[in-house]
Amino acid sequence: MSQSLALVGIGKIARKQHIPSIAAIDGLSLVATASRNRAATVDGAEAFPDLTTLLAARDDVTAISLATPPGARFGDALAALRAGKHVMLEKPPGSTLSEVETLVSEAKAQGVTLFASWHSREAAGVKMARDWLKPRRLTTFRITWTEDVRDWHPGQDWVWSAGNLGVFDAGTNALSVMTAILPAPVHLASATLAFPENRDTPITADLVFDSPAEITAHFDWSQPGDAHWAIEIETTDGAARLTRGGARFETDDGVKVDAEDAEYKRLYANFLALIDVGRLDVDLSPMRHVADAFLLGRRVQVAPFHW
Repeated sequence: MSQSLALVGIGKIARKQHIPSIAAIDGLSLVATASRNRAATVDGAEAFPDLTTLLAARDDVTAISLATPPGARFGDALAALRAGKHVMLEKPPGSTLSEVETLVSEAKAQGVTLFASWHSREAAGVKMARDWLKPRRLTTFRITWTEDVRDWHPGQDWVWSAGNLGVFDAGTNALSVMTAILPAPVHLASATLAFPENRDTPITADLVFDSPAEITAHFDWSQPGDAHWAIEIETTDGAARLTRGGARFETDDGVKVDAEDAEYKRLYANFLALIDVGRLDVDLSPMRHVADAFLLGRRVQVAPFHW
């Protein structure tokens, strides 16, 4: 069944990923948008200043995709669900676990689909890495996820406000891959979080997980130059490496896949498939690790951050 979709939040990620991906999926039509920025419009889609106005004017919309910052997303998601719309959430799905659980309850009550998307899980090498690791005994799983926030969120102060996760905005991508690949769940043992003295969220994070294997993660939002998104995997029967955020997967035997980015196209195809069968997909495991890091983490103050 074809779905008439509205996209809320027309920023950098919406233009680069969401809009072209929606256009590539048969059965999805982008008919409306909502953005506080009146100049943020999309050809062929009716523009509204906010979701409330959109919902009142466009009863024909059947699905809503929310690409707004997590700190401001809950109210829109709840309103969309109560209006009987299927909802897709950009990652991370919210500011707290409790608010996302509220959305799950509302989606079930309304009989609509709620999809908490984790785009990095759709990178070309992730499922291949999971299948490669499954029959092996893990000894080391080392995440290094570094980038320059100035490149990815230029001048966007919201990333530094409480509820918007700081470096975990990027780190949840790595954690979503980790939780998709590891053959058994793990929990956090310790964390060190570095906060700029003038900001409310961390700029770096180092995590250690409780496991017979060595499982660690290093996130850094102050790394100049090209982003470095990699996971090194060592087992008693060989080693493997995911790079480019999971788009490239190689083992001791050579490169297995090195593909172009198609993550968001797969997300929207998944969203449409969930709607067709009347299912929800809300996996909170990556976000639980972030919540645990804030609970367990030792706070270190570092130099102020300025754009």
